[in-house]
Amino acid sequence: VHLIPANPVREDGLNPKSRKRIMPDLLTEPPAIDPVYEAQMYCNVPSIAERSMEGHAPHYFKLVSVQVLIRHGDRYPLYAIPKTKRPDIDCMLVPSRKPSHPQLEAFIKHMSKGSAAQMDGSLSSLPHFPSHSLCEMGELTQTGVVQHLRNGQLLREIYINKHKLLPSDWTAKQLYLETTGKSRTLQSALALLYTFLPDFDWKKINMRHQWSTIFCSGSCDCPMRNHYLEEEQRRQYSLRVKNSNLERIYVDMAKIVGIPTRQLRASNPIDSLLCYFCHNVSFPCTKAGCIGMEHFKVIKRHQLEDERERQEKKLYFLYALLATHPLLNQTVNRLQRIAEGKKEEVFVLYSAHDVTLSPVLSALGITEARFPRFAARLVFELWQDGKRPKEHFIRILYNGADVTFQTSFCKDHYKRSSKPMCPLEKLVNFVKRDMFLIFNSTSYYDACHRRAL
Repeated sequence: VHLIPANPVREDGLNPKSRKRIMPDLLTEPPAIDPVYEAQMYCNVPSIAERSMEGHAPHYFKLVSVQVLIRHGDRYPLYAIPKTKRPDIDCMLVPSRKPSHPQLEAFIKHMSKGSAAQMDGSLSSLPHFPSHSLCEMGELTQTGVVQHLRNGQLLREIYINKHKLLPSDWTAKQLYLETTGKSRTLQSALALLYTFLPDFDWKKINMRHQWSTIFCSGSCDCPMRNHYLEEEQRRQYSLRVKNSNLERIYVDMAKIVGIPTRQLRASNPIDSLLCYFCHNVSFPCTKAGCIGMEHFKVIKRHQLEDERERQEKKLYFLYALLATHPLLNQTVNRLQRIAEGKKEEVFVLYSAHDVTLSPVLSALGITEARFPRFAARLVFELWQDGKRPKEHFIRILYNGADVTFQTSFCKDHYKRSSKPMCPLEKLVNFVKRDMFLIFNSTSYYDACHRRAL
């Protein structure tokens, strides 16, 4: 079952010069869902330069580490609507075609020289950039490459040019790079890296392969995680069955295409339709009629309603805590080592999927966040207090918006602190101890193997 898009942090109204956090007003009625606006946010088509809050701190603070978790950029669908022509999207990179980027041509040249990079396992057989005249299923598009060239450029301006996070003679040991084994995640990572560290030395690139989409590495055995995911999928199914308007739309679309309704639903049409929508291509037609914007809106609106219910019912939250603990634990251990003075792995890049980012946002308690759009980025910054060098603080940013004080472990600290960030210990205590309290457990292993109460 496809786990579904919801609501990112509001990108509007954020003044990057202001260090005040924009906290949600919980007393106001939630605005009516606009499925077309939400779909545009999800597409994330590069247009105007993005404003971001990354790298903001009082002048006496020193940035010592940045860890970035990205979702791959825009991709061709993973599913096809049966008996319709596939969307006609070109996956060749053509710098003169929009959307483009000033460094796209240089990126293509640099990618073709990448034989010296160390790539784990099956990564070495993947292409470094998309190159098919008709995209293959799941392939990164030119839009997807440009989205991450922009991400890398933005992070470079802040973290390299302004904060000097890495010296010009940086070494392989100062980077930690990890991606799943899909070409779209590897290529997204390389696009971001290219503008973050332009014309980097390929010999310094050591890309690790992560076989699990939740990055659980050697700690993936967790029966209760699977239990909560199954419960969440049941909840999804039951909400869908109750939606008679959605059922009517599926029946109508199935008639247009000429297949049973069940088969159409199984082909996950929203994945395909989002590609048509994001690339401004007309929805498919047959002799029996055309799939139209009304079909799209109803399915998209249901996705958004599902996301709201998902947050209320908490099954996904329980799944998310267990799914993300291995990744968050690895992150916290690294931050602690750097806070103790280690100079390795100061810049970390995990290149992943919506099913990686979404549970991390949920586990951290960032309930205001929209479902991860294409090329979404979640950033953990580690800062050292120049006046008290033993004290370290974190900031968490999602698509450029500061969400540090939306997290469950730092909400209360905000009310008492004059500093615009959260003590590192708060995150450490959350990951090492507090994540398990809801399971009446004291460790990940125990929470994974203890039956639900």
